[in-house]
Amino acid sequence: MEKLTDTEEYKRDQLIRKIEHAIEHMKLSELEAVSYDLFVKGYLDEA
Repeated sequence: MEKLTDTEEYKRDQLIRKIEHAIEHMKLSELEAVSYDLFVKGYLDEA
């Protein structure tokens, strides 16, 4: 993985915060859909 610039790191942190905020307000079925999508794309382990 390549090193991010300060600007890229800032943008990444902002996106993570926005995603965390959105996830906190999702219903279980929506979370399951996101989880499945991340699993299929290889971002989550089976556990």
